[in-house]
Amino acid sequence: MKNILMIGTGGTIASGQTAEGLAPELDPSRLLQDTPRVAQLCRVDCLQLYSLDSTNIRPDHWLGLARAIRQHYDRYDGFVISHGTDTMAYTAAALSCLIQGSSKPIVLTGSQKPIQMEITDSKTNLLDSFAVACDGRIPGVTVVFGGAVIAGTRARKTYSKSYGAFSSINYPVLGVVQEGRLLPYLRPQAETQLAFYHDLETNVSLVKLIPGLSPDYLAFALEHSRGVLIESFGVGGVPDGEAGGYYDLIRRAEAQGKTVVLTTQVQNEGSDLGVYQVGHSLKAELGVLETYDMTLEMAVAKLMWALAQTKDPAEGTRYFYTPVANDILRVPGESL
Repeated sequence: MKNILMIGTGGTIASGQTAEGLAPELDPSRLLQDTPRVAQLCRVDCLQLYSLDSTNIRPDHWLGLARAIRQHYDRYDGFVISHGTDTMAYTAAALSCLIQGSSKPIVLTGSQKPIQMEITDSKTNLLDSFAVACDGRIPGVTVVFGGAVIAGTRARKTYSKSYGAFSSINYPVLGVVQEGRLLPYLRPQAETQLAFYHDLETNVSLVKLIPGLSPDYLAFALEHSRGVLIESFGVGGVPDGEAGGYYDLIRRAEAQGKTVVLTTQVQNEGSDLGVYQVGHSLKAELGVLETYDMTLEMAVAKLMWALAQTKDPAEGTRYFYTPVANDILRVPGESL
């Protein structure tokens, strides 16, 4: 039997009812008591790393998870991380950046209902996750939820209450779990040798455009951040004309060595700054980066990772556009 390490971080799956609502209280060993069939699949050791509502997850927790996996990497055949659903996609994206080239499965899962409820999706999700971790044919960071196996770089929570809470954005699901068995659709190969990274640049912020938004909000973000993502409309662009202060702000920020990245509020298909005038000059004249088909969660995590690797903006651009676990299908210079 294979040896799997289960790492607990809290979340709905481990929550109990309090006078103020659900709050994490169960450790991984307690979760496994309610899922005895896991013992038929593998030997499991447990590590309670955090006990958090995932709303409270921060980049230092991502680094802690990566350190824990590195510390135990040689002793186990795979890893299962129980996690809250609200920021699971961010954690999966961050771990995809921090642990690259893993030949072992690193599976994140959780549930929409606590394990102690009579009707819950938690037990199925746990069983499916251990099935994927034990099988080994889909290595690297994944989210296993509602029967789907999703690349950690492509996962997004798209339903707030339904059991099939996560979707794979701009990329096929890697497989499904049916009746406890993994049916792989894709078998991703490690793009690099195993590498663990230890730093993230957390001085990153996000500005979401709405019609008429004052450039003052972007000015504040640029003043206080080393990297800023602008979540724009459609295929990408920022307002010009009377609101043309955006262009001047971006130009000054990049002259100061800061990085500006354009992403889109549209979930599917991604950005393409060259299509419209409002986006073309951002790329051609100002050198703004764009996320193409990346998820927002991956763009945030990857920008933090890229900026932590170098102080040179040009080198940071190279890191940002280097594919990590199929996080980006388009690269600069390619057309649709």
